[in-house]
Parts: sequence; structure tokens; C-alpha cells
Amino acid sequence: MSLPADPRIIVALDEPDLDSARALVARLGDHVSFYKIGLTLLGKGGYALVEELGAQGKQVFQDWKLHDIGAQVEGAAQAISSGVCDMLTVHAEPQVMAAAVKGRVDNTKLLGVTVMTSLTQAHLDDMGYGMALEDLVKRRVDQAVEAGMDGVVASPHEAAMIRARVPAEFLIVTPGVRPSWADANDQQRIATPADAIRNGASHMVIGRPITRAADPVEAVQKILAELA
Repeated sequence: MSLPADPRIIVALDEPDLDSARALVARLGDHVSFYKIGLTLLGKGGYALVEELGAQGKQVFQDWKLHDIGAQVEGAAQAISSGVCDMLTVHAEPQVMAAAVKGRVDNTKLLGVTVMTSLTQAHLDDMGYGMALEDLVKRRVDQAVEAGMDGVVASPHEAAMIRARVPAEFLIVTPGVRPSWADANDQQRIATPADAIRNGASHMVIGRPITRAADPVEAVQKILAELA
């Protein structure tokens, strides 16, 4: 018997085109209730897919990672959150988050991207950050809370630390989640789905372990069983 969809699992629709994304959504059917759409599809007319998912009763996470001057972020946040958008990302910098909070309408949850899970300490050093990765995450989490954000995007490795310093309802969305049977691919700071939830994550973004599996439905069901 199939386990029901779990809204804590957000499937990343990182497909090369809209037709491929639609085919994957159709194949996953009722096994998945929440999808993330990133820049590739958004840049290829992804709003049509966003509207289709909303009409199907799915939740949609628009992963824009907005980062611009305040007026532009405010306007973009207003425009995006006026449509089908359950979650929206901006970079977790104070002025960016303040503008997004000012522009956001309706019930869209705003998430601040702390440090992307593809980055290591060496990458941050090359970028000129003069602090430890964990300290940068802490600073951006505290700034997100102060700005009135609904949550952050962070590695599952930092989820427990974040959960201990934020309000109970604060969302912690973790990419870099890989079941033990899946390849790490280009992610550096990863954890299994069960570990991510145990550490305090409210949601997990999972892509290739599901979308590139020989049987995506079977992969989802294996993850659901692990969480159960």
C-alpha cells in the first residue's frame, strides 16, 4: 500500500524544459504535493507550470533567490507573491530581506538563503568572507528573524543549531538531502531525510534522488517509509 504524500518533502523540478517537468509531475501524481521551481524553468516560461501546479492543488516553492537593490526586490516580491507561490527565496542579506518583507503579499512564506549547500569553507574563503561558515549562517539566521522572515534555507548540518535559536514556527528548509542509497552529486553538506527532520528541518528539498531515479514513485515511497 502506498504511503500518502508528505508536504515536508519538496521535489525539485530541475528539469531542462517545461514538457519534461510536466511529464515528471504527471508520473509522480498524488505521491508528491509540493514542488520547487528554479531559475532554469522560470526563465523558460515557468509561470505557466506554476499556475498548472496550483490548479492541481499542489504547493509551489519559487526559488528565485532574489538579490538586488531594495526597490527591485520589493517589486519582485510583490509581483511573485501575488500569484501561486507558497514559498519564495531571497538572499539572506538584511536590506534584501527587509525589502522582500515590505513587498510580500498574501500568504507567501519568505525564506532567506543563508549559505548554499554547494559551498564549503574553502569557497567562502575564496569569496572573501572573513568568518567561519557556521558563524556566517548564525548571523544570517539572526538577521532573518529580525527582518520578519518566515524561515531560512540552510544545510541539514546546520538545522539543529538553527532550530535552537529561532521561534518554534520558523521554517527551516534544507536542500542537500540525500537518502543513504543516493549519490551526493554536487552537494557538499548533506544528510539523509530522517536526519534532516531529526535535526529540526521543517521541509526538505529533494531533487535527483527522486527525479533521476529509474522509478521516481518508488524513490518517493522509499523516502516516505524512512520518515515514517
